[in-house]
Amino acid sequence: MTGTASTTGLVIGKFYPPHLGHLALIERAAGEVDALAVLVLASTIESIPLDDRVAWLREATSALPGVTIIGLPDDGAVDYDSEAAWVAESARMSAAVRAAGMGSLDVVFTSEGYGEELARRLGARAVTHDARRSGVRVSGTAVRGDLLANWQLLPETTRRGLATRVIVVGAESTGTTTLADALAAHYRDHPRWPHPGLAAVPEYGREFTYLLHAEASVAAETAGRPAPSMDDLVWRPEHFALIAHEQNAREEEAALALPLVIADTDAFATTLWERRYVGEHSIASATAGGATLPRRDLYLVTDHVDVPFVDDGWRDGEHIRPAMTGWFVDELTRRGASWILLRGSHEERLDYATRAVDALLAHRRSFASPPWDEPTILA
Repeated sequence: MTGTASTTGLVIGKFYPPHLGHLALIERAAGEVDALAVLVLASTIESIPLDDRVAWLREATSALPGVTIIGLPDDGAVDYDSEAAWVAESARMSAAVRAAGMGSLDVVFTSEGYGEELARRLGARAVTHDARRSGVRVSGTAVRGDLLANWQLLPETTRRGLATRVIVVGAESTGTTTLADALAAHYRDHPRWPHPGLAAVPEYGREFTYLLHAEASVAAETAGRPAPSMDDLVWRPEHFALIAHEQNAREEEAALALPLVIADTDAFATTLWERRYVGEHSIASATAGGATLPRRDLYLVTDHVDVPFVDDGWRDGEHIRPAMTGWFVDELTRRGASWILLRGSHEERLDYATRAVDALLAHRRSFASPPWDEPTILA
């Protein structure tokens, strides 16, 4: 903005969830005023917590100067024909802006028909932005109605936060990769929640093991020593930090692609492998991301019981499988994570796992709204 007079603008919305149309409105408004208040109005009836919406928007707008995201619990009935509703809502909005130290409002930016009246009641002028949604063909109603179809019309922060994440972990040769791949195949063509192109997030640790062995083999050949076995590999803390970082990156990439993530291990599991190979004193992978992870919906722990150990030349953990299963169970419990221990045949494990994931998806894809909510229909 140029000129001597400082101007303050307002954008309001449920942001349920934040989408690219919201960002286009905020970006335009931020470019036309010196300070912009963005009010996130959330009913306690709605399924996405207010704090999540505020956090996603703050991250998505962090590069825009002068933007303040304000969360406002709002359980007042929306009724554009009710004077009582107008008085109640405009008073709450004014109070929220004052509490944020923003001062008086000059401009109200909306894409809705109520913009003129709201601006008048707040003593500001109204600016209407893309009321027909011709710039970005999306609405909160459309997103809630079909999350998959509108996934790429959500900011990265929203996608990372909304993705349902199912993580498969377990000791060596307990069927983690087999189960993760089977789950991905199951939900790729699911009759109710299909996810075309869904694949399990692969385990980077095994790939790194191949690289480490290749480096050790070259060094051994150069020195005239025999080719190294798995027992000869030297693991260092920085190896696990790298693995944890890459595993997180792969998981986040999967969350940006589809609203369901099935992962064959994660950075948390890397912390236990670091314990196994380096010792309890080593916390490099935890520092790199294994301690603080995105929200998890469910961990599936593959039990070693009834699963024969398959020595493929890259495994050395048959003797430690019972202990590692215990580590997973104890550490997930300590962290307060939701986890299920899977035992039995592969078919029994898959069946029990899909029952849990089906329930998760039914919950995560249901977006509750108050009775006065008016859907936005894209013409």
